[in-house]
Amino acid sequence: MDHAALARRLDKAWDTHETITPLSESEGLTSVDDAYAIQSAWTDLRTARGERVLGRKIGLTSRAMQEAAGVYEPDFGALWSSRFVEADNDVAELPHNTFIQPRMEGELAFLLGKPLRGPGITVDDVLAATDALAASFEIVDSRIIRKEFKLVDTVSDNASYGAFTLGPWDSNLVTTDLRTLGMLLSQNGEVVVEGVGHASLGHPALAVAWLANKLAEFDITLQPNDIILSGSLGRAIPIAKGDTWLMELHGQPPMTIRFP
Repeated sequence: MDHAALARRLDKAWDTHETITPLSESEGLTSVDDAYAIQSAWTDLRTARGERVLGRKIGLTSRAMQEAAGVYEPDFGALWSSRFVEADNDVAELPHNTFIQPRMEGELAFLLGKPLRGPGITVDDVLAATDALAASFEIVDSRIIRKEFKLVDTVSDNASYGAFTLGPWDSNLVTTDLRTLGMLLSQNGEVVVEGVGHASLGHPALAVAWLANKLAEFDITLQPNDIILSGSLGRAIPIAKGDTWLMELHGQPPMTIRFP
């Protein structure tokens, strides 16, 4: 399997906004290792052109997301700097036509202050290595036609990375019970998701521990200043042109993102 060639196919779809047939169908992709090799080749292709990797995203951490995708384990992808959206006074804006088939997720982001390398990383290890946390809008998007796609398809597609934005970093969140941290997502003034930290693998820091342990299989260490999106706290909702979204995370300032 030509990982680099398939990475170029995904990159073209990213640029042209044209979806492709799931690689599990068109190429007979079945191996998760091959899927991560395609993802890695795609990141290498982009970084060679000046892209920067700000950290990692963890996907498919909630039961709702796993059931929606028909899989029962998380995946991970790279956070590319070209799709990090700066918020101005907790308000961000991103043209809807940036994406192909975008959906919104509300998440917690971790800012690492120390390295994390598996195996054997625990929740306590993650919290000890974390400087601060922040609320995050993650826009998930797919270059792949959404018809019975498999885990290997979303893995190769950089874990359906679309874009992300961040609220202010808060060191006090490190000592908060993240399992019970509540979140509301509103779409055009209507609450559409009621989320809680427990939805992400039972504890958002457990999702980060899973990532550190998984990356050890690829000889990768999470580094200081890495940003880690720890997984959706509820359902992913389709984003329409003209939408205004509000995220309310307990104890944090409300965040808004618009899609003109």
